[in-house]
Amino acid sequence: MAKSIPKIGSRKNGRIGSRKYRRKIYKGFIFVQAGFNNTIVTVTDLQGRVISWSSAGSCGFKGTRRSTPFAAQTAAGNAIRTVLDQGMRRAEVIIKGPGKGRDAALRAILRSGIRLRFLRDVTPIPHNGCRAPKKRRI
Repeated sequence: MAKSIPKIGSRKNGRIGSRKYRRKIYKGFIFVQAGFNNTIVTVTDLQGRVISWSSAGSCGFKGTRRSTPFAAQTAAGNAIRTVLDQGMRRAEVIIKGPGKGRDAALRAILRSGIRLRFLRDVTPIPHNGCRAPKKRRI
């Protein structure tokens, strides 16, 4: 019986694509998700594949210090440092959430030297929201 030939992208052989040279990424997206408790920064390429990410919690901040602007600034700096080595020069920033770390993360991105093509705010806003619970009768 003939032996089956494994596909290049299969999980059995453990390699997905060739990594003989380091990928150069010149453009990408930077997603900032700023919640009330944490700030998560994700950097992707144009296809949406995650290149690097960081959060205030993964930077070592615990408890209420995770929600501070300084923690968001540190998280953004850590996420961007790895993609600067891979050659990223331009990015589009998409910010989501009402947290305190929005502006601090954006300031860290601007200070890093990456040129921004545009800045988009995609925070979900309720247009009247859910129905309120009925009044409590005592």
